[in-house]
Amino acid sequence: MNASALPCIAIAGPTASGKTAGALAVAAVLAKRLPVEIISVDSALVYRSMDIGTAKPSLAELSAVPHHLIDIRDPLHAYSAAEFVQDATRLVADIRARGALPLLVGGTMLYFKALIDGIDAMPAADPAVRAQIEARAFDVGWQALHAELALVDPVTAARLAPADSQRIQRALEVWQLSGQPLSSFHTTKTIASSASPIRAGALFSLEPQDRAWLHARIALRFDAMLQAGLVDEVRGLRARGDLHPDLPSMRCVGYRQTWEALELQASQPAGTPLNLGWLRERGVAATRQLAKRQITWLRSMPQRHQIACDAPNATAQLVQAVLQRLEMPT
Repeated sequence: MNASALPCIAIAGPTASGKTAGALAVAAVLAKRLPVEIISVDSALVYRSMDIGTAKPSLAELSAVPHHLIDIRDPLHAYSAAEFVQDATRLVADIRARGALPLLVGGTMLYFKALIDGIDAMPAADPAVRAQIEARAFDVGWQALHAELALVDPVTAARLAPADSQRIQRALEVWQLSGQPLSSFHTTKTIASSASPIRAGALFSLEPQDRAWLHARIALRFDAMLQAGLVDEVRGLRARGDLHPDLPSMRCVGYRQTWEALELQASQPAGTPLNLGWLRERGVAATRQLAKRQITWLRSMPQRHQIACDAPNATAQLVQAVLQRLEMPT
């Protein structure tokens, strides 16, 4: 069967909805008919040394099916949606050239939206400019830089909190590099939706009918992360000395809350134990908020094929739906 003639399959869903298990089940069934390779659509899985808090696929899962865009960046360096679109587009072509089917799987909805709808032609990150902005923020504070942004890009400044250092930095960086406000880049796209590898009917969305079901899974998964050593993982990242909590990697859900818990512990008298109850409460709440945002993103994608991830036969439904889309007999 010619993989290049088949649509690219995408599986999206909020955190803890069962995307990894569903994707591996789909890959196992499809592998009997043609090779499958998975492209991760996850802004946290790109980072090396961040395994537990990202629920990174196990070695067995990674070896069962070829995976891409996992462990490709050091946590010190950011990875943008524009870079994802470039990498994913190239990988789709490469995978098809090998006679395999690309399977895009993940929960970073901004990446899916950028790949489907196109992305703005903003300038790439410039480490020197970013360092200069950070130095000024150290001197005058991010609130002052937010006020400065309001003078050159009032539209963007109006939607950003004065303490949102990451986005203020990016908006000022774009202004300094291009001479244009960040908001001006939302009018044109470098990649048209017609060029997207994800065509109509090929996006499958795992969404819960009962939000309480997802909340329970989120709590269980965060507990499992704590048991597996999340605190030690973040402690090791902090010990490097070159990372800080405003980096995109350290702002990932679970890592940010653990970093804060470790900082809180460090501010207490020596020997004070880590407040695991505080960490768990904040970590679970942040993950629930992430899932809520992911579901909101998904609902803005009318082209998706929705599957109830809390149904007893959700995986079987997903496999069946993908086979039907590929016009393969069950």
